Amino acid sequence: MTANAGNRLDDAPLSRFHKKLALYSSGGPFLDGYVLSIIGVAMVQITPQQNLSDSVQGLIGASALIGIFLGAFAGGYLTDRFGRQVLYTIDLIAIIACSAAQFWATDPMWLFVLRLLIGMAVGADYPIATSLLAEFTPRRYRGPLLGGLVVMWFVGAAVAYVVGEVLLTVGDDGWRWMLASAALPAAIIVLLRLGTPESPRWLANKGRTEEAEAVLKRVFGPDVTIADLPAEERENVNLKAIMRSGYGGRMLYISVFWTCSIVPLFAIYAFGPTILGALNLEGSLANIGSALITVMFLIGCVIALFGVNRMGRRPLVIHSFIWSGLALLLLGIFPNAPSVVIMTLFALYAVIIGGTQILQWIYPNELFPTEVRGSAVGLASSASRIGAAVGTYLVPLALTGWGIGGTMLAAAAISLIGAVVSARWAPETRGLALHESAALTPRTEPAVRPSTA
Repeated sequence: MTANAGNRLDDAPLSRFHKKLALYSSGGPFLDGYVLSIIGVAMVQITPQQNLSDSVQGLIGASALIGIFLGAFAGGYLTDRFGRQVLYTIDLIAIIACSAAQFWATDPMWLFVLRLLIGMAVGADYPIATSLLAEFTPRRYRGPLLGGLVVMWFVGAAVAYVVGEVLLTVGDDGWRWMLASAALPAAIIVLLRLGTPESPRWLANKGRTEEAEAVLKRVFGPDVTIADLPAEERENVNLKAIMRSGYGGRMLYISVFWTCSIVPLFAIYAFGPTILGALNLEGSLANIGSALITVMFLIGCVIALFGVNRMGRRPLVIHSFIWSGLALLLLGIFPNAPSVVIMTLFALYAVIIGGTQILQWIYPNELFPTEVRGSAVGLASSASRIGAAVGTYLVPLALTGWGIGGTMLAAAAISLIGAVVSARWAPETRGLALHESAALTPRTEPAVRPSTA
């Protein structure tokens, strides 16, 4: 292969295929945001109807996160073994079935089990969809397109709050319609994903070169051949070897940074109306406030997408953690501030944290080779969900025991830990081809590399 062979793919223009693939891949994050947010509104009705204790509220709120922990790990392993395309629709079919079944849930345990299964399906989609998108996308657009998946998480969350507010007017069964409503967008996404081709990088890695070349010609044009696919540095890595190899340092950093990024955010989303109610924003104002904060999260992610290539991955993640943590710190210190101040600080947090949110999908896919990319993304996602599930479970207990001020101070501490860890370990992968950023000894060295395990 010539020195420039990889450039035909890495420097290819953004095509209609890439845009469609990014849109269809974003269906998983959309459903994730929808499922995790709609429960916050539904709990307003479920709690008094079924007389739920604080611990049971926390368990139901965390159930989907526990499922994501299990599903992300399993999905990553399966997509590396059996391919990205074959699992690209199966996982969403499970979401359709379990979402619809929530309508007939008669007790908290049934609801917990169904949301656990939904979370498993959502979690499985993380490594499947992101690996597929990363392996097709030219280097110039890889960061923005992968980061753009997170934007759809917040779109799903915003839609969930609006739908939830509307369905509250249905009556006592409003929460059933809310939880079952996720089946509709899931069905639409399944239909859109039909016919998506398999990743040529995965096919080539498995020795299925004729199939890989056929996909390359279909996507990039008749003149592209398997010789134009960049050869990856083979590190003899498998799932068990990740933590023993040089990739262990990368896995450790991604798991810690991802956890610190989502624990405060998921806790806020699972109990957004409750938290805003504790800050003296009650009733419909709390739900509307949650939707407005979600719009701010969305704006923050869009701003970060424009800055991720200009600013670089490392500065973006560090500054995002520092300044968003400061906003939470002020909320903790001044929990009785006027409503306009409370909403302003929440809005600042939502906008600034966008940098860490988009990098949740960029970093894992850039730092690991094709042979274990899905497993690595799944493992990092699963590790981060442990903290997120524990944090979400503890939110109602923290609000009761520590009050809103103490709860916000704890969230601020987690964000600032993320800033310290990123200052120590965050790598820079801006401008590298996928096979270069994934290699342990890339051709263009990142500004700072995470320490090895």
